[in-house]
Amino acid sequence: MNQERHSWRSSRLDREMAVRVYGHYGLPMLAFPTSGGDENEYEGQGMIAALARYIDAGRVKVFCVNTVNNQSWYDKQAHPRHRSYVQAMYDAYVAFEVAPFIQEHCRTPGILITTTGASFGAYHAANTLLKHPDLVRRCLALSGVYDLRRFMDGDYDDNFYFNNPVDYMASLGDPYYLSHLRQCDIHLATGNGPWEDSRPSYRLSDVLRARGIPHQLDDWGPDGGHDWPYWKRQMDLYVDRLF
Repeated sequence: MNQERHSWRSSRLDREMAVRVYGHYGLPMLAFPTSGGDENEYEGQGMIAALARYIDAGRVKVFCVNTVNNQSWYDKQAHPRHRSYVQAMYDAYVAFEVAPFIQEHCRTPGILITTTGASFGAYHAANTLLKHPDLVRRCLALSGVYDLRRFMDGDYDDNFYFNNPVDYMASLGDPYYLSHLRQCDIHLATGNGPWEDSRPSYRLSDVLRARGIPHQLDDWGPDGGHDWPYWKRQMDLYVDRLF
């Protein structure tokens, strides 16, 4: 399997950010780690091995990124508006640095990207598609949380609003975004397995349905647990069916 590591200093985040690439060819999949993970988590947790036959066959090329969760939502020493500001800068980093890198790496300007992630990574995966449906066409969000009010200590500002999916999607009326979103393939995966809370996925599904945005709320029942063995099984089936 072809593997690469790239990094550059992001002026938006004022830090070095790395991207791990797995595969030589295929539709690009942008993978976000869980809350405490980084660009190495997908390999370390066995997800790359679980998807190896699809990567080696050239069906997908996986791009794993780091996050700045510890400098944004999880930085309890920072003012809540600093947390939301850092998230806004991270969103811009993904859209205006990572997405062009993926398109250039695939040698296909404008190629549409799939985002994926589990737990807190599902938030980033869904938020990226919902805010940038001109760049992202498919989302596989596993066991996610889509309302981050608990990270703001009761505060609220525009940066938070525009990065809190259940808020900005509830009032979205822009025809440009709605038309793009209605062409997307959105999967929200949840279930009633160990450690899983399905309420966030059902709530986001209700919001999307109210805006007329097609999506799949995939309730895996007992196979929808909040841990890597469940997520690897889900991704194996998703990639086999959709790519």
